Amino acid sequence: MQTLLATFRHTFRRLSRSPMFTAISVLTLAIGIGANTAIFSVINGVLLKPLPYPHSEELVALWQTAPGINIKDLDMSPSVYFIYTDENRVFQDVSIWTDGRTTVTGLAEPEDLPVLYTSNRLLPILDVQAQLGRRFTRADDDQKATGDTVMLSHVYWKSRFGGDRSVLGRRILIEGAAHEVIGVLPASFQFMDRKFSLVIPLRFDRGKVHLGNFSYRGVGWLKPGVTLDQANTDVGRMIPMASQRFPAPDGYSVKMFDDARIGPNLRLLKDDLLGDIGNTLWVLMGTVGIVLLIACANVANLLLVWADRRQQELAIRAALGAGWGRIARELLFESLLLGLAGGALGMGLAYGALQVLSVSGLKHLPRIENISIDRWVMLYTLTISLAAGVVFGLIPVFKYASPHLSNALRSGGRSQSQSRDRHRARSVLVVVQVALALVLLISSGLMIRTFQALRQVDPGFSNAQEIQTFRITIPDTQVKEPERVIRMEQEILNRIAALAGVSSAAVTNSLPMVGSSNDPIYAQDREYPVGTIPPIRRFKNISPGYLSTVGSRLIAGRDVTWTDTYNQSPVALISENMARELWNNPQAAVGKRIRATLKNDWSEIIGVAGDLRDNGIDKKAPAIVYWPLLQKNFEGNKIVARRSVAYAIRTPRVGSTGLLGELQQIVLSVNASLPVANVRTLGTIYNESLARTSFTLVMLAIAGVTALLVGVVGIYGVISYSVSQRTREIGIRLALGAQVREVTGMFVRHGLLLSGIGAACGLVAAFLLTRLMKSILFDVSPADPLTYTAVCAGLIFAAMLASYLPARKAAAVDPSEALRAE
Repeated sequence: MQTLLATFRHTFRRLSRSPMFTAISVLTLAIGIGANTAIFSVINGVLLKPLPYPHSEELVALWQTAPGINIKDLDMSPSVYFIYTDENRVFQDVSIWTDGRTTVTGLAEPEDLPVLYTSNRLLPILDVQAQLGRRFTRADDDQKATGDTVMLSHVYWKSRFGGDRSVLGRRILIEGAAHEVIGVLPASFQFMDRKFSLVIPLRFDRGKVHLGNFSYRGVGWLKPGVTLDQANTDVGRMIPMASQRFPAPDGYSVKMFDDARIGPNLRLLKDDLLGDIGNTLWVLMGTVGIVLLIACANVANLLLVWADRRQQELAIRAALGAGWGRIARELLFESLLLGLAGGALGMGLAYGALQVLSVSGLKHLPRIENISIDRWVMLYTLTISLAAGVVFGLIPVFKYASPHLSNALRSGGRSQSQSRDRHRARSVLVVVQVALALVLLISSGLMIRTFQALRQVDPGFSNAQEIQTFRITIPDTQVKEPERVIRMEQEILNRIAALAGVSSAAVTNSLPMVGSSNDPIYAQDREYPVGTIPPIRRFKNISPGYLSTVGSRLIAGRDVTWTDTYNQSPVALISENMARELWNNPQAAVGKRIRATLKNDWSEIIGVAGDLRDNGIDKKAPAIVYWPLLQKNFEGNKIVARRSVAYAIRTPRVGSTGLLGELQQIVLSVNASLPVANVRTLGTIYNESLARTSFTLVMLAIAGVTALLVGVVGIYGVISYSVSQRTREIGIRLALGAQVREVTGMFVRHGLLLSGIGAACGLVAAFLLTRLMKSILFDVSPADPLTYTAVCAGLIFAAMLASYLPARKAAAVDPSEALRAE
């Protein structure tokens, strides 16, 4: 221990006497280690930590698949849920749930709140107890129960009721109906990253349940020892039972559901929550790992230079009896100390980076509340700090721990022309840095090309940053008559259109890229085998002027009118891709007729709209049917009015406090019980569809620029040190008549040779490694020639510049001064 402490003190003094060397080394390592720590903390919080439930590894998401109608992920339906509860052999328990928004009145101003609708079994499955009051029971799920019940989230309980325990038993108005507060959830409760204020029981009358209605999600708790494959097998056994025990809805037949070939598609609940975000995060982890390797190579080069200057000192120590182990230990101890210092500073940089990312780039990630600098992140940082110290410390150990005594002592501290062997190690490290930097630059270049490709895609709307949106919901407890609902929505629309600066406004039940219902569509002039389900289409309901307001093109025909709406005329618009699929061109689709079920009235296609990338910019545009806001005889309902609608307002006043205040007042002036919800711009929605690509682009760009800077600094350092060590040789060359251009070119060629070899190696590595990025690229090949060419040219130019600057110093050497210096 005394020896170690003495070594530490000696090493610390030696490093403190070279503050510039120490500062550059520590900062270089801190950048690499900090980047790795930041990304690992994200991976740890998002991917590695289990869900916050006692048996999270036994929880599964109850998805289905329907290859007969080309649906990979099919939601749950009440009929299948009841089959699972009655017949399963693999689950300890199952539950069904969905989320949405609801209106609360009577407390203060009307509120639009996020709500979780669920059966009574969800909280027991998650092993969540009520902090106050009780959980739901089977009686709360019974549609025949006399009273409605609700549970409050801890945040809503605190913010609205001040944490008052007497809230139990209080009745609050939810969409005009009184609900008794029976419990408050604990502050720690989380579920599928949903933010909600209320939890309301799903209530089904089993006697009225039919097949279909795939609008719910399911959670199952596996029995001990049951595997996912076994659970899928048992679910596959149960699904056909639904067709035997429940009737088909009006307009459909049991055979249609059988022909859909619905099957199991269970997955772990954690995998369902995360989706494919893991691919992106592991790619980022690999890139910042490369940054750390480049940083290690750069510090190793610095240590080689430093050790080279200490050759005489090391030789004297060896001559006085210091063995290889003693010298090696001290050299390695220096590198470990630098690694630990870099790790400490890197931890601080990582913490700062996470604070920045938490308010910007991490918003789209699931489980962001779990991202933190915890003990596992600290252990990881300590590990890579020690590993980095060993990696870059071993190179000078093997090269200089056994000094050549005769050469070192004979030099007497004078500078000599160096041999190829003394340059080789530093040159190899520079080649490694350039190769790794090229991989990162190509990766970031591919993401830039992906981002450019996404930006060039026509989303189906225009100038989204000029469109203000908000949502209202008119419950039937407030307004029962369907036509009166639409007239109220139109009255609000007319008042908005009259505002200063508003060029147009419209109403829809679903804004672009927010999601809609999906159902089959029959075309009158198409033959469908008896009992089969036609292709699934996306449904949207719109007011007149909606297409022009959001900037969608009307390719053929005309728009829907208010006369069509109030007369409940059987009309519809369809998207261009649907028109081409069924009738080859948009003009031919006008006048054709479609319907949603066999019992619906036929609706005439009056117009064709441009395609809309409704699933996101990077996804194909779905086929869409646009219906009026008010419909007759639609999917078994006599009259259907869209009660939950979003307003789209085109105005240069987007986001201004004045506009938002005026919109709120207009809604309250028409109906004082309607809250304004989801206030945002269409530009925000559009940018959210690019969020993951933007985040990946920024992270890779930072890694690539860092790698480029470190690599260029490495080239500059090697050439500069080579010039300083060959001063006498340069003086002799100049004295013997060598031209300045020749001397300068000698060093520039050396730098270009190193960067050329590194670029060649990097191209091969990039060609192989960028295949891993294929899942996050859009309309760009991993071997994109433009990216490879541009990155190589840029890197070679930077290397040439880094070589030229120290080469100019060589050209300025005075031969007489150089010879006299020896």
